[in-house]
Order: sequence, then C-alpha cells, then structure tokens
Amino acid sequence: MVNKSDKSSEITVKSLSIQVAEPAALGLFGLAVAALILGAADTGLTSGVYKSLMIPWVLFFGATAQLIASIMEFKRNNIFGATVFCIYAMTMYSIVLTLFITQFTEIQIDTAHYAFGLIAILIFSLIATVASCMINKMLFAILIAVDLALIALIPHYLIGYPALPAGIFLLLTSALSFYSAAAILINNIAGKTILPMGEAMWFP
Repeated sequence: MVNKSDKSSEITVKSLSIQVAEPAALGLFGLAVAALILGAADTGLTSGVYKSLMIPWVLFFGATAQLIASIMEFKRNNIFGATVFCIYAMTMYSIVLTLFITQFTEIQIDTAHYAFGLIAILIFSLIATVASCMINKMLFAILIAVDLALIALIPHYLIGYPALPAGIFLLLTSALSFYSAAAILINNIAGKTILPMGEAMWFP
C-alpha cells in the first residue's frame, strides 16, 4: 500500500503596488482658479451681472479638481491633503449649488444659512491651518489667506458687510495657490527643489 502524503503548497500573493502621481498640484490649481473667479467678483473686477458664468469654473476647477485630488491623496495615505481637498471641494460644490439657486430659481433665501455654513468651514480651516505648520510654509500661507477670506465673508452674509476684503484675500489665496501648484509640479518633474515652499514650522 502506497502512502500518499498531502503536501500543502504555499501560494504567495504579491500585491501590486500602483504608484499614484502627486495630486496636490491638480488640487491647488483648481483652488487657484476658483479663488480667482470668486475673488474677482467680490472685489468688483467683474460686473456681477452674469454670475451664472461663475458656475462652470467653480464647479469643474474648485470642486471637481479638488475632489479628484482628494481621492488620490487618500490612495497615497496622505490624511492632510485628502481631508483638506475633500472639505474644500464640498465647499465649492455648495457654492455652485447656492449660485444655481440664486440665479435660476425664485426661492426666497436667508443668507444667514450660508454664513453659518461658512462658519463651519472656518472652524475646519483653522484646524487645517494648525496642521499645515507641520508640512510647509506655503500651505500655511494659503490656509491663512483662506481663513481671512472666510472671516471677511461671514459678516458679509450676516449683516451685509462689504465683500471687498474677502475678495482681496481670495485673490491672495489664488496667487499663493498658483505658486504652490507650480512649485509642486516643477519640483517633481525636475526631481529637485527649484521653487521652494519653505520648511515645516512645527515639529511636535
């Protein structure tokens, strides 16, 4: 009688690691474009007659580009970029829907609702600003500009305070975001630092 021994074969499954490209440049370019469009309106650089034309720019750049960047940051296990881009993307989607409601419907609105939504985003943005101290100076500067824009926008929608200061801070957000996006894109392609973004300021 022949004894047959069962041999268990070990199968090693190697998971394929798919490398995801740096998505921060995409998200920052999207933020830069949306902030430029919104800031131009608040500072009076545009007439404000055809506000509906702001919708596609804020929708595709401010909202969708940042959402894509957020999803990619989650894949890269970057909790800061993923969370910040996602929250700001949802903010931009909310702005787009608000623009749509005010431009294409006869619904009576209370801008205080919008103001309290901005207060919630400001709270998150302040938390993100603290976290950015552990990353680099340019992200910290962008978030400070966003914070100031939100602080200026809240009284605008609560008590009718002029939107000009908010517009100025939005234009500053746009300029800083364009620089940071360019730095990330150029530095990654070059494989070295050409446009500096500054070192982290907090090492807990």
